[in-house]
Amino acid sequence: MRVTFAFASSCTVTHRTTDEPVRLDKWLWAARFFKTRALAAEAIDKGHVDVNDDKAKRSRNVHPGDRITIRRPPFEHRITVLMLSDQRGPATVASTMYEESAESRARRELTAAQIRAAGPSVDGRPTKRDRREIDRWRGRA
Repeated sequence: MRVTFAFASSCTVTHRTTDEPVRLDKWLWAARFFKTRALAAEAIDKGHVDVNDDKAKRSRNVHPGDRITIRRPPFEHRITVLMLSDQRGPATVASTMYEESAESRARRELTAAQIRAAGPSVDGRPTKRDRREIDRWRGRA
């Protein structure tokens, strides 16, 4: 099945979806959680990805309705699969392939705010660039 998306800039993107199950590593890559399939496979092998609260293998098939937990420290995504695809497309299309839970989104935003509030991290004596970042963070620049 092909799904066509039209954008305001008068370009259309045809994204091939499939009714057949798709490998987990391929789906994570197509949904743009990882830049390469190899990175997706590595995260799965290290146990950073669960499907329906079970440890997953990279060859596991994904189906619509599956709940996937992706841990990429310090963040954790809890998503539900809505659409299958084995083809990587634009980010706007990839975001339609899943739905993140409101709790997961709120927890990620809280963690991001805490990281921003902690300020820039500098080991040892700050360089000129580090000092400029610190000044911007403190509101001096």
